[in-house]
Amino acid sequence: RNRELEREVARRTAELNQSLADLKAAQARLVQQEKLASLGQLTAGIAHEIKNPLNFINNFAALSRELLDELDAETDPAEQQALLDDLKINAERIEAHGRRADGIVHAMLDHARPNSHERRLVDFNTLVGEYVALALHGKKAQSPDVEVAVVENFDASVGELEIGPQEIGRVVLNLMSNALDAVLEHATQAEEPYTPRISVTTQRTAEAVTLRIADNGPGIPEASHGKIFEPFYTTKPPGSGTGLGLSLSYDIIIQGHGGTLTVDSLEGQGATFMVTLPLDKKGT
Repeated sequence: RNRELEREVARRTAELNQSLADLKAAQARLVQQEKLASLGQLTAGIAHEIKNPLNFINNFAALSRELLDELDAETDPAEQQALLDDLKINAERIEAHGRRADGIVHAMLDHARPNSHERRLVDFNTLVGEYVALALHGKKAQSPDVEVAVVENFDASVGELEIGPQEIGRVVLNLMSNALDAVLEHATQAEEPYTPRISVTTQRTAEAVTLRIADNGPGIPEASHGKIFEPFYTTKPPGSGTGLGLSLSYDIIIQGHGGTLTVDSLEGQGATFMVTLPLDKKGT
């Protein structure tokens, strides 16, 4: 009987180990699915956003070609110098917008790179502004008629932080995408005149940097406050999300950066998500 019990325990243990392996594999697939979904949003935003610096580059290049033609025909030294000064300014603008386009592409590559935990000094306001714009343009790429008032209030003293730019970018993208979904859904249901609005605020204190993303959407029911960061929990309609976005964001902020991620919301009065990133002793 003891031998039979041992065999039964061994069989059950093997089954549990296999179930655990299957669950871990399923979790890995779902996490990758969430990353791919956010990458799709990012790519759509980049395709829209990158047009802006490319248009500037093309326009300044065409203008520079015209200035070169004028320079060839000009004989007055003073006028030649003026044309050369204009060409120098155009070259500087082309370089600046080229760096902007390069930065956008690098943001996509960083976002797509698997399991990147690289930390480096990054201008926090610039990073947040780029991902806010990418989330907005990504939504407009899906729905061209989207009109949302996005108000940015960035504290100039925030400066550079030593963070994982890919990971923090994913958090900003996720929070912005959720806010956009909330206000746009509310716009389709509101009976009174309604202007979708999202505010993005950064602030630096002696101990931490905070990021607030607030919307004037329908808010989050109080019963959901304790579950909102749990894996697979979502208030969106079936098929509209994996329920992992906020859970991954929570892990990135809490475990990856030692910060906090909280939500403040009253049903019918919008929602505010607040990210707090602690500063080290050097203030970075």
